[in-house]
Amino acid sequence: MPRFIIERAFPNAGKMSDDDLYAMAAKSYDVLHNMGPSIQWQESYITDDKIYCVYIAPSEDLVREHAKRGQFPIDTVATVRHIIDPTTAESSA
Repeated sequence: MPRFIIERAFPNAGKMSDDDLYAMAAKSYDVLHNMGPSIQWQESYITDDKIYCVYIAPSEDLVREHAKRGQFPIDTVATVRHIIDPTTAESSA
């Protein structure tokens, strides 16, 4: 199933409290639960002014629907084409 990276502009995201992060995660979880098992949230990365989320879903439209239902900002959605890590270099040696 396709994997997507979502970029969300979120001023001062890096300054969010643990309670704020919990509330955001809980809201996302509730929306996902209502949407069914075809969309999965893997993880999110919080930077100073952006949030990058990784989702597994059958389509970009479903990722955008999650954002709409949860009222989450969404700036870009990119389809992951390949995943590499340090072991990728080892395999060619």
